[in-house]
Amino acid sequence: MACHILFFALLALASSHVNVMASDPSQLQDFCVADLKSPVLVNGFVCKPPMHVTADDFFFSGLDKPGNTSNQLGSKVTQVNVNQIAGLNTLGISLARIDYAPYGLNPPHTHPRATEILTVLEGTLYVGFVTSNTNNGNLLFTKMLEKGDVFVFPEGLIHFQFNHGSTPAVAIAALSSQNPGVITIANAVFGSNPPISDAVLAKAFQVGQDTIKYLLAQFWMDNN
Repeated sequence: MACHILFFALLALASSHVNVMASDPSQLQDFCVADLKSPVLVNGFVCKPPMHVTADDFFFSGLDKPGNTSNQLGSKVTQVNVNQIAGLNTLGISLARIDYAPYGLNPPHTHPRATEILTVLEGTLYVGFVTSNTNNGNLLFTKMLEKGDVFVFPEGLIHFQFNHGSTPAVAIAALSSQNPGVITIANAVFGSNPPISDAVLAKAFQVGQDTIKYLLAQFWMDNN
């Protein structure tokens, strides 16, 4: 019996090794420009026929222009992902420009599909991320960044950036996904459609339902 168990364990290990070795470590063609109008649904986007691809499919203009930070948060994210550059499809990379008004905030959020590396171009930013649940709680890592500084936010973790100065700030973020996604924590919890039950939120946050009703009634700004 023990021999049979050992045999099947070794067989499973060998099969797993073969599957890993047989997987595609990279794309199988030069590019797969997204056909954003295709009705076919896949994990990503289907490819345009190569004869229909042009240089414009790999091009975006306007990242030199400041985003409009005249909003409740005092920040604006200008995304450059596969929805703006169809040629990013399957390449696993994108970027964004973030503009911050004085004391503006890019609020706590996550990118479910990407790690982010942020470079400060102008100004001073207080940045940080929070770990997932551990035996020591949720650990907070923060840093004050100046012009030219770089900081990494690991994939899927809640993070934020706050302009700690009285002058505007600008940063560029590179992300390890063609479509990293964004979940702004306050918007998701208090601005979902339909709303999460008052009772659920009151229990989760250990506050009265009147407080929850107040939060649910607010307008939760999306700075993307």
